[in-house]
Amino acid sequence: MLRELEYPFDNEYILKKSKSLKKALLKEQTKRIQKKIAVLGGSTTHDISKVLELFLLNYGIEPVFYESEYAQYWQDVMFNEELQDFAPDIIYIHTSNRNIHEYPKVSDSPADVDGLLTQTYSHFETMWQRIEQVYHCPVIQNNMELPFYRLLGNRDASDIHGRIHFINQLNEKFYQYANAHQNFYINDIQYLSSCYGLDKWSDPLFWHMYKYALCLPAIPNLSYNVANIIKAIYGKNKKSLVLDLDNTLWGGIVGDDGVENLEIGQETSMGQVFSEFQQYVKDQKDIGVMLNISSKNEEENAIAGLEHPDAPLKPEDFILIKANWDPKSMNIQNIAKELNILPESLVFVDDNPAEREIVRQQVPGVSIPEIGSPEQYISVLDHSGFFEVTQLSEDDRKRNEMYKANVQRHQQEAGFADYSEYLRSLDMKGTIKAFEPMYMARIAQLTNKSNQFNLTTKRFSQSEIQEAAADAQKLTLYGKLEDKFGDNGVVSIVMGDERQTGEMRAVWGDESEEKTLHIELWLMSCRVLKRDMEFAMMDALVEECRKRGITKIKGYYYPTAKNAMVREFYGLQGFTKEKEDENGNTVWYYKIENSYEHKNKVIQVNSESQR
Repeated sequence: MLRELEYPFDNEYILKKSKSLKKALLKEQTKRIQKKIAVLGGSTTHDISKVLELFLLNYGIEPVFYESEYAQYWQDVMFNEELQDFAPDIIYIHTSNRNIHEYPKVSDSPADVDGLLTQTYSHFETMWQRIEQVYHCPVIQNNMELPFYRLLGNRDASDIHGRIHFINQLNEKFYQYANAHQNFYINDIQYLSSCYGLDKWSDPLFWHMYKYALCLPAIPNLSYNVANIIKAIYGKNKKSLVLDLDNTLWGGIVGDDGVENLEIGQETSMGQVFSEFQQYVKDQKDIGVMLNISSKNEEENAIAGLEHPDAPLKPEDFILIKANWDPKSMNIQNIAKELNILPESLVFVDDNPAEREIVRQQVPGVSIPEIGSPEQYISVLDHSGFFEVTQLSEDDRKRNEMYKANVQRHQQEAGFADYSEYLRSLDMKGTIKAFEPMYMARIAQLTNKSNQFNLTTKRFSQSEIQEAAADAQKLTLYGKLEDKFGDNGVVSIVMGDERQTGEMRAVWGDESEEKTLHIELWLMSCRVLKRDMEFAMMDALVEECRKRGITKIKGYYYPTAKNAMVREFYGLQGFTKEKEDENGNTVWYYKIENSYEHKNKVIQVNSESQR
């Protein structure tokens, strides 16, 4: 990743050096997912797309763009076959208050104002409904920024005739639509413009000269915000904060100053700053961010600091506390290993620039923000968009508890000489069923987040998952797992098709006449590795194939930099390797025999068929 594109960034530099930045990004030996993105503008969008491309490339997403002609966003959705032929993966609608063509007049009655609001909103809702019917893809829609002048002064926000009042009412309708449609996301330019400075953001010069609805220097802020939504949709969010302690979570050095002299709490202004930051970090748990510590400290001093009576964060808020004199880079690598996640899922927060640079050099992939002074910690982390929320599932909210329970499982494992006995001691219960509406969001999330235990690493949006569930020729299974330590939620997915896809046919040739299921997706969350859930899924898969009269299963493995651990997965399940190409892509087959013996011996499974 390029540090020039990490927040806080230099807007002017990005705009000036966009070509060289793109060239540097494309030189990187990074495997990126390719996505088609339609940018439909109510104003000029060329530079927005150009800068958006930089941020997406930096996130591991290679975009192909379709751009509407100036102010043709609505017409393109409703009538343009070229957009249909493009078949976008995401549609971004870049509209602004410049696209509101009529506002209430002071002489209008309440009924007139309400009618105008309904008319304005219907213009957008009709377009969104058309996208849902025709394109079945996620939509990112700007809300409306506030006007850069107030005809009624302060009364403009409260009077029904005020433009501010009208825009706020319109935005509320946008939010209601977003809350009712899971593949619809708001790009909050009202917040962005207020952070940037509304007078500068809405500088009329850029509208009248270039038909830009925002000033040119603000484009990186807008593009970065859109990129954060897109990377979150495709599972490229970070998963965990790893925090230093001294002068990061509190003022002072606990080992030298003593707990009683730390700056935390309401007694001093700086103590209040650190308390606010701790509360911000604690609140991250509610959206599924895992909290861990890497600190050069004696462990007893670290624990004592966290038990400060005025500290919002307590030891139990953290999954792993690495307080020792080992290099922080080593602690961070161990945290990733013990959580069974990749280092690139971590965000390391440390006030010391030297420590930040050491970790940056020793643990590639970890995000390390330049957090500035304590007063800036929250704004830098928040604006960086590491944990952008597009969907918030129950599994997200429970993530800290789930991983903390995993630590307990590992501790219990150490007490068993026989691994099978250890697994039985967990009293595991599984649920394996066809995709169900209540889990669609989590299933889509898993397809985009899982990298290591993922045979094909294909990515699916929620709408695509819903379509698969409704397709009679698709076989879909999700797996949940719980044990005496807690519920892991939905952790495994298998999806197959009784038809050979065009992609498979192009690479491997035509299929035989034998009734075959082609595995498009087989993945599992790494937090349940070595728990035999893959064997339970195989048992359920064979059972469902038998019900459909399928006699052969074909599995496909496509190697990536991250999924080498499942290279021989199909072989372990009893498949036979059929083909392998020069890139290491392999095809496996499994003949379903009447004498099939269940592989899962340790999980009690409820696997009611849903079709």
